[in-house]
Amino acid sequence: MNPYNHKNIEQKWQKDWEEKGIYKTSDDLHLPKKYILDMFPYPSGEGLHVGHPRGYIATDIYSRMKRMEGFNVLHPMGWDAFGLPAENFAIKNKVHPRVAVEKNVARFKEQLAIIGLDHDWSREINTTDPAFYKWTQWIFLQMFKKGLAYESYEPINWCPSCQTGLANEDVEADGTCERCGTIVEKKPMRQWVLKITDYADRLLADLDQLPKWPVGVKEAQRNWIGRSEGSEIDFKTTINRNIKIFTTRADTLFGVTYVVLSPEHQDIGEFIVQAKNMAEVSEYVRQAKERLLNDPFNSRKEKTGIKLEGIQAINPVNGEEVPVWIADYVLAGYGTGAVMAVPAHDERDFEFARKYHLSIKRVVEENTDHGNVPTEYRDNPSHYLLNIATAKEFCFTDEGLLMNSGNFDGLDSKEARTKITEVAGGKMVTTYKIKDWVFSRQRYWGEPMPIINCEKCGAVGVPEEQLPVLLPEVDSYEPTGTGESPLANIAEWVNTVCPTCGGPAKRETNTMPQWAGSSWYYLRYIDPTNNTALVDKEKEKTFMPVDVYVGGDHATRHLIYARFWHKFLFDIGAVSTEEPFPRLEFLGFILAEDGRKMSKRWKNVINPDDVINTFGADAFRLYEMFIGPFENTVRFNNDGMVGTYRFLERVWRLKERISDGAISADKIIHKTIKKVSDDIENFKFNTAVSSMMIC
Repeated sequence: MNPYNHKNIEQKWQKDWEEKGIYKTSDDLHLPKKYILDMFPYPSGEGLHVGHPRGYIATDIYSRMKRMEGFNVLHPMGWDAFGLPAENFAIKNKVHPRVAVEKNVARFKEQLAIIGLDHDWSREINTTDPAFYKWTQWIFLQMFKKGLAYESYEPINWCPSCQTGLANEDVEADGTCERCGTIVEKKPMRQWVLKITDYADRLLADLDQLPKWPVGVKEAQRNWIGRSEGSEIDFKTTINRNIKIFTTRADTLFGVTYVVLSPEHQDIGEFIVQAKNMAEVSEYVRQAKERLLNDPFNSRKEKTGIKLEGIQAINPVNGEEVPVWIADYVLAGYGTGAVMAVPAHDERDFEFARKYHLSIKRVVEENTDHGNVPTEYRDNPSHYLLNIATAKEFCFTDEGLLMNSGNFDGLDSKEARTKITEVAGGKMVTTYKIKDWVFSRQRYWGEPMPIINCEKCGAVGVPEEQLPVLLPEVDSYEPTGTGESPLANIAEWVNTVCPTCGGPAKRETNTMPQWAGSSWYYLRYIDPTNNTALVDKEKEKTFMPVDVYVGGDHATRHLIYARFWHKFLFDIGAVSTEEPFPRLEFLGFILAEDGRKMSKRWKNVINPDDVINTFGADAFRLYEMFIGPFENTVRFNNDGMVGTYRFLERVWRLKERISDGAISADKIIHKTIKKVSDDIENFKFNTAVSSMMIC
């Protein structure tokens, strides 16, 4: 018997599959369909490492099974090639981004080919292809016409290293750029913004329509959207200037011991000039603004502040006067830029009060027979100003029953919030953490915005028949750092005529972010060569929604952006569903053998080409699926490849034991078929492989 030779076997059959075109999706729209989608990669110069193909192998297995079950399978692949990753690589390697992308795409396709994946390459897309980004620009134009795309001149997140504006989603929790790790600054700049906040309620509510999404991903989106129901309440002051605050805990209003303004509060100047310590306050605000400019997310742990001497705020429920402070732990972009401080029931307020020796009033107790509040504080109101040295144990942040709150004593927190808001003359409101999407990038390598700026007419959309607005070829594409894209230096491209009045005008020189094309690319796979429409309506109705979407990372950014764009396209009648991805399979990462993320820096990258050359594509694919549960982060071990290779050798030798006669499939065979089928359907590939090994 011939020994198992993976190279001969795999090359033979991969060539046969390609020649026969067996993975092309049928144009027959009456067949039952399955649309199986991978999050398409951006083609980096480093190529694939062994962690990248894990999701692609999973969708390959799933789509092969669906073909065997009689479905017309759409399983495409393409390239997310615009944006900072591709441009930064090009700058680093001193090569034009277009040349770098073409070279990197060819390398990725070469690597994917040897893995034996069943993608329909006749539907390949590339976000840098003018035939593709024509429709990215078209979608932007529709948003512009509906008032969802607008110009803004407010301070935005600015990365001094990447030299471009960033959306909030591109900034890490510690205030650094997610791409390069540099501390992000705030910089006033003209930019284009998309009103994603108009869709916040729908984005949040429709998560309940996605039972086949991982709970953690949905929770991440809920947290990012950050819907808060609370109260807006005005505090009068002794300088005849009200302070409007937003709070989710109006039930703690009797526990307010000071009020805090952000150094960037819109009325900060009027408070400074009336403070008795004006010079000291002015200097503090200057320094705080400078710190916040370099650290807008206030990632420093230490909180600082200064009291406005001679200015008091008046608590609207009991008339009590409390001091007004300016502190850097209150950010202007959240709520109203001012907070009522209740240190007994808020950890940040508590830390600040302890540092500056401010009063702490306990006004909520646990709803468990008075909880852990000592008797002397519960029964004797004169003791409810707690001693700072012992106050930490009394910072109670949960809901409970009100105490030391006048006529509201004994009410539970939820009931008290509405009643206290009413008595305080406030109103119940809803706010969101999510902000409108800063959509401008002051870089070269991105989709040009289809906007013309006319002194007479203002911002005017490019007529649809003139799309696409082509990205011009340039010799110098490095970022300028001035707030202008390199496109601003190309006079013959910038200078044009206004389509409305015919007068002289200039093209918009900001480009779109890397998230633009990926917000709708899945629709183009359905109808990739359509020159007259985003997607044919009948084809879209046939293939949408995506049946299974597979990928890792992007729990918030890409998935929120794509859901937003899809809902807009639904609203204008371009698509037939409100949600694009009813089922999401999130995969875990594959770490290097040393347990760290694979990186050139650590010299621990494992190239799939080398592994496949030694053990073969089938052994590699088996190992990637057998290594652990699909959603778990796991560690790659070359020794594990030996086991899957030996298993395939055993399978190869089975043909010696098969006769030409009828095969009697016994119970173990049937059980294995059932188990493996169910496991593949549920993306439990490791137990599917285990079952076949047992069989």
